[in-house]
Amino acid sequence: MNDCLFFGLNEKPILIKNERERITKPIQFKFENENEKQIKQISSSSDYSIIFLFENGKVMEYLNDSKQNPQKIQIEIENIQKVTVGFANVTILTIEGNVFAKARYINPNNPKEFINISSLIEDINDRIIEDIVSGWGSIYLLTSNQNAYGIGDNYDSQLGFDYKTLDKTEKPILMMKNVSKIFSGNCSTYVFLLNSNQELFVCGGNFSGRLGLGESRKEQKIEKLTKIQNIPKGKIIDIQCGNFHSIMLIENENQDENPKRKLYSCGDYHWNGLGKNENTYEFTEIKSSLFENDDDILEISVAYKHTLILTSKGKLIGFGLNDCGQLGTGNTEYQSIPIQIELPKLRFNENISNYHVLCGAFYRSFLYYSPSFSNLEEDLIKLFRRKEFCDISFKTENGEIIEAHKLILNYRLKDQNQIEIEKLQEIISNKSIQRIKSNI
Repeated sequence: MNDCLFFGLNEKPILIKNERERITKPIQFKFENENEKQIKQISSSSDYSIIFLFENGKVMEYLNDSKQNPQKIQIEIENIQKVTVGFANVTILTIEGNVFAKARYINPNNPKEFINISSLIEDINDRIIEDIVSGWGSIYLLTSNQNAYGIGDNYDSQLGFDYKTLDKTEKPILMMKNVSKIFSGNCSTYVFLLNSNQELFVCGGNFSGRLGLGESRKEQKIEKLTKIQNIPKGKIIDIQCGNFHSIMLIENENQDENPKRKLYSCGDYHWNGLGKNENTYEFTEIKSSLFENDDDILEISVAYKHTLILTSKGKLIGFGLNDCGQLGTGNTEYQSIPIQIELPKLRFNENISNYHVLCGAFYRSFLYYSPSFSNLEEDLIKLFRRKEFCDISFKTENGEIIEAHKLILNYRLKDQNQIEIEKLQEIISNKSIQRIKSNI
């Protein structure tokens, strides 16, 4: 049984029956179906949709019906690895590297039907997808060749093209090459692209300075991918995008110090989860005694106008809009600076890194337990997708390595030649292996 806490708007759909519409303190969320046991991921949109991905690869979508009761729909797609939800899209990444989406801006004639959008990429050698990110009305794809594609709404130029000549696209278009990470949000009409050199590029709606380009950049829409010049020093771990603000998580790379993470934000502070009482048009540090000294930041989540932080000491911290109790503080008062949220006793004594925090679009939040699923299968799959020299760390026993080997043979190597399969078999049959290097 999961540890899953919920707080915020308890309607459209009603997630917890016999509870008030606004739940202002975290309470337990329970699944009725015995098969819905172990959550792997939760994703929630502003379009009255909540997605639960379970350990077994099954997905359950909670929708709102006319009676305001949850209408649960199981999505019949096999081997699901990741799910993302935007205002007008639900997007699914499978282990095989295929992407299926149902989206208003992509399939307007039948927005409730899933279609394979990765198969629409013109370059057939670029159709294996490694990661997916959902924006408000757009979807971003990161291919195994490290190319970023966009599809869907381009009203604010969030696909990197002039919105006057391209307001939307129903086929993926290439945005940038040599991309290591894509960052956007289900309430966002803008996107950040990070390349392998830790250079950060951005495009889309620049309202309230949320793109971090500086006060001198007054354009409301940045039509082409633009490099951000003043990025805080360190390794970019994550960027979370809200409606009028962005939050960046940076880790120092000073070898003389223990890795330490810091938060930076930019945008409009009015009614937003900016963590400070002033507008900032470049990324500037959010300071708080709640995550200083020996505590560190594990994870952040941002939605429309609120922000949540989970620390290594098990603190849940929030700030921003709170009119539906989405900060979990026990009231509906707006919090301009970080405040600690009181949590009920969690039922698992696992490492806190097994917990994850989610700001679900407008007015709901989750804190849930998801164990450290082995990344072995995904890492090996990436190895064969990229077909390049790379190192992979193993934390699993040999038996699990063999199972991963079988999984890859079943799902990814059906069309590979026998020489490649034999090389993989030789790698995995080495009982003493700790790290592997492949020249496939």
